[in-house]
Amino acid sequence: MGFEELLDKVGGFGPFQLWNVALLALPRVLLPMHFLLPIFLAAVPAHRCALPGLPSNFSHQDVWLEAHLPREPDGRLSSCLRFTHPQALPNTTLWGGGQSTGEQLEGEPSTVPCPQGWEYDHSEFSSTIATEWDLVCEQKGLNRASSTFFFAGVLVGAVAFGYLSDRFGRRRLLLVAYVSALVLGLASAASVSYTMFAITRTLTGTALAGFTIIVMPLELEWLDVGHRTVAGVLSSTFWTGGVMLLALVGYLIRDWRWLLLTVTLPCAPGILSLWWVPESARWLLTQGRVEEAHRYLLRCARLNGRPEGEDGLSQEALSKVAAAERVVQRPSYLDLFRTPRLRHISLCCMVVWFGVNFSYYGLSLDVSGLGLNVYQTQLLFGAVELPSKLLVYLSVRHAGRRLTLAGTLLGAALSLGFRLLVSSEMKSWSTALAVIGKGFSEAAFTTAYLFTSELYPTVLRQTGMGLTALVGRLGGSLAPLAALLDGVWLSLPKLTYGGIALLAACTALLLPETKHAQLPETIQDVERKSAPSSLQEEEMPMKQVQD
Repeated sequence: MGFEELLDKVGGFGPFQLWNVALLALPRVLLPMHFLLPIFLAAVPAHRCALPGLPSNFSHQDVWLEAHLPREPDGRLSSCLRFTHPQALPNTTLWGGGQSTGEQLEGEPSTVPCPQGWEYDHSEFSSTIATEWDLVCEQKGLNRASSTFFFAGVLVGAVAFGYLSDRFGRRRLLLVAYVSALVLGLASAASVSYTMFAITRTLTGTALAGFTIIVMPLELEWLDVGHRTVAGVLSSTFWTGGVMLLALVGYLIRDWRWLLLTVTLPCAPGILSLWWVPESARWLLTQGRVEEAHRYLLRCARLNGRPEGEDGLSQEALSKVAAAERVVQRPSYLDLFRTPRLRHISLCCMVVWFGVNFSYYGLSLDVSGLGLNVYQTQLLFGAVELPSKLLVYLSVRHAGRRLTLAGTLLGAALSLGFRLLVSSEMKSWSTALAVIGKGFSEAAFTTAYLFTSELYPTVLRQTGMGLTALVGRLGGSLAPLAALLDGVWLSLPKLTYGGIALLAACTALLLPETKHAQLPETIQDVERKSAPSSLQEEEMPMKQVQD
C-alpha cells in the first residue's frame, strides 16, 4: 500500500483539506503585500531642488523657478539641478538676484546638484523611503537597490527553508518564518537610517521565503490527484486578494512606516493559527515517524466523515508504507543533480523560474506611464489576476501543465513585445497590453508553483522548491535593476523582460507532463516516469491515474 491509497481511505479532499487551505491563506495574502510593497514604499514623488526664499505669491513662483532651475530636453524643469546663480529673464526682476530687468548672463549658465536638498510633492504620498533619505537623482540607484536587497534575502531564505523543512518538517519551519517576519518587519518600520532599513528588509525577505517554499507543498501533500488543480488554483487566489488589498491599504495609509507596520502585524495571528495546521503525513512517513502520521491521518478521516478509513490505519499498515518510503539519507541539493531525470527537471525548472519571476516583477513594479495613478494601476493589476486563475484552472485540466506554462509565458512575452511597437501617445493601448501581460505573467506564476510541486518527489520536494525559488528570486532581485537600463535605451527594459520570458517558455516545453499523475514519493519514482517527447524512447511511460 502506498500513501495515495492511504489518502483515499481517509479522504483526499474534504473538510480537512479545505480547513488546511483556509489556515494557510494568510501567508498567501501577506506575500504579495510585502513583495509588491516597493510600489508604495519606494515611490518617488515629483521633486525639485530646495530653494530658500521662494515667494509666497503664487503668481511669482513660476518666474522664480524659471530663474533658478534649468530645463530638461523635454521642456520640464529639472528635478536634480539648479543654476549656480539665478538667471535673469526678459521683462522680469530677480528678487535678491542683483540683476536688472532683461539682463542676461553671458555664456552657458553653470548648474550644480541640489546643495540644500529637495522639496517633494506630498499630495500623493506623505512619506516614502525616497523622501525620508533623499533617494533621488544621483542616489536613485539606492532606491531601486532596496528591492534588490529584499529579493536577495528571499533568494537566501529559499535555500535555507527548502533544505531545513525537508529535514525538520514543514510546520516547524513555518513557525520560524512567521516569528522572523514579524520581528524583522517591525524592525524595518523603526529604521533610523537607510543602512538599517536595507539590512532589516533583506532579512525580512529571508524570513518570508519560508512562506513561498512551505505553503504550497504542505497543502499539496494532503490532496489526492483529482483535486490538486482546483485546490492549487483556489489557494493562489489568496495571492490575488493580497495584491488588491495592497492597493486599498496603500491608498488609505500614505506614510511608509505605518504602511510597513500594517502589512507586518498580521503575522501575529498567523503564529496562533499554526496550532491547528497539520504536519505533512507524507513527510512524517518518509522520516519513519509513524505514530505522528497516524494521529494526523485519524484526524483527517474523522473530519472528512470516513470512519471506515480509521479501520485501515493500523500501526502495522503505516509501518509498511513508512518502510517503503523511508528516507535513509538526509536530503541534499546535490541529490537534485545525481540522477539524469531529476537533473534534467532541475535545470529546466531553474530557467523557467528565473523567467517567471523576472517578467512578473518587471511588469508588476513598473506602474508608470500608463495614464493612471499608482493606486488605480495596482488595483487593475490585481483584478486582472482573477480571470487569469480561471484560465489556469481550465487550461491545466485540458491542455496540461506543460503547455499551459509555456503558453502563458509566451503570452507575457508577446504583450511586452507589442508594447514596444506602441507609441507613447497611445496610452490606452499601452495600458491594455500591460494589463494583459500582467495577467499572463500571473497565470505563469500560478502554473509554475503547481507544476514544480508535482515534478519533485516527496523526499526532495521542499529541497527542489528551494532550489527553483532561489533562482526565481534571483530573477526577481534583478528585475528592479533591469529597469535602470532605460538610461541606455528607453525600450531596453521591456525587451529584456520579454526576451527572458520567451526563453523560459521554450524551456518549459522540455519538462515532463504531470497531468493526472500520482505524486512521486522517491527519487526512483521520478526516474521511472516519462521524459519529455525527445527522451521518451529512453524511459518508461508515466503511470496514469483517472480523475
